[in-house]
Amino acid sequence: MARFFKSFILYFLFSVALLTSCQEGREAGDFFGQWRLTGSDTQYISFSGSIVWIKNLNQAEVYGNFQHRGDSLYIQCFSKHGIPADTILVEQAFGFRPFTDIRLKIDRLDDDNLILSAGNQHWSFYKY
Repeated sequence: MARFFKSFILYFLFSVALLTSCQEGREAGDFFGQWRLTGSDTQYISFSGSIVWIKNLNQAEVYGNFQHRGDSLYIQCFSKHGIPADTILVEQAFGFRPFTDIRLKIDRLDDDNLILSAGNQHWSFYKY
């Protein structure tokens, strides 16, 4: 009987560890998911794990890494094909600058809203 309980406890602990380690996007925390820029039908930003995906349905898409520290969001974008359109998407369509070292202040982050700012610029997103 004791052997059964030891096996059961080991199986239970192993199952719990396996389930908690497989949660997709857990590093993204409250950012996890797809956010749509308020007032736009084409501009989105998505977070999963430590990856950010910035996309405009009319132009292109750019991937990067992000970190959330305190009230700041740090993004480092990477140009997959090394074309100017990637930089134009991030710096002009979204207004995030500079392309490889973006720092944004998090004004609001909850289940439905994400408001970011840098200097006198503000971006409002809602969960899509």
